[in-house]
Amino acid sequence: MAQPKFKRVVLKVSGEALAGTQGFGIDQEVLTSIAAQIKEVRDLGVDVAIVVGGGNIWRGVKGSARGMDRATADYMGMLATVINALALQDALESQGVDTRVQTAIEMRQIAEPYIRRRAIRHLEKGRVVIFAAGTGNPYFSTDTTAALRAAEIEADVILMAKRVDGVYDSDPEINPDARRLKDLDYLEVLNGGLGVMDATATSLCMDNRIPIIVFGIKEKGNILKVIMGEPIGTFVGRLE
Repeated sequence: MAQPKFKRVVLKVSGEALAGTQGFGIDQEVLTSIAAQIKEVRDLGVDVAIVVGGGNIWRGVKGSARGMDRATADYMGMLATVINALALQDALESQGVDTRVQTAIEMRQIAEPYIRRRAIRHLEKGRVVIFAAGTGNPYFSTDTTAALRAAEIEADVILMAKRVDGVYDSDPEINPDARRLKDLDYLEVLNGGLGVMDATATSLCMDNRIPIIVFGIKEKGNILKVIMGEPIGTFVGRLE
């Protein structure tokens, strides 16, 4: 039987992906599908940490654009990620996957505070760890959280689960002739302004040589395909 290509991964799940076709809130069918895919991977012995976004509930950037204080809007976005994390934890545990939520903002009644060594220990014990509340600081995205946590727990790769199946040279939802890009260097992403992750997160991945794979979450089984090394989506890394 083929072995997984990666031993420890950070899966970044956007809030928009959790909303499914309804565009807002949490689509229970999508949530169950993602949980089942994560279980498939965890059953192979792969350490799985998850960073979840909150854009399906609240986006700090949009709030600040409407006149709200940026820091306040960002903190509201962090709380939205906690709602998604708890929903994902419930979906995973209903399928028998032992899961822990760790938050960058302390809320001990519902989740553990983020402690790096404790997170690593959970992974070593076979638990899925969900990182919520971003970095705990305004002005930093959940993409940056994924890059930071991946470096901290020494993950092999960041898996970016999105609504679209990779990185395109233009918006595929607007341009039907948009071309999917197979491989990209970090500098191509930074210089081209491509929508993989924000510049801070991309730079952090480049500095720590953490590869990124962007793929579509809509098709069932895609997380397993990526883990097994199948060439789907877009690979971002240092290209020689």
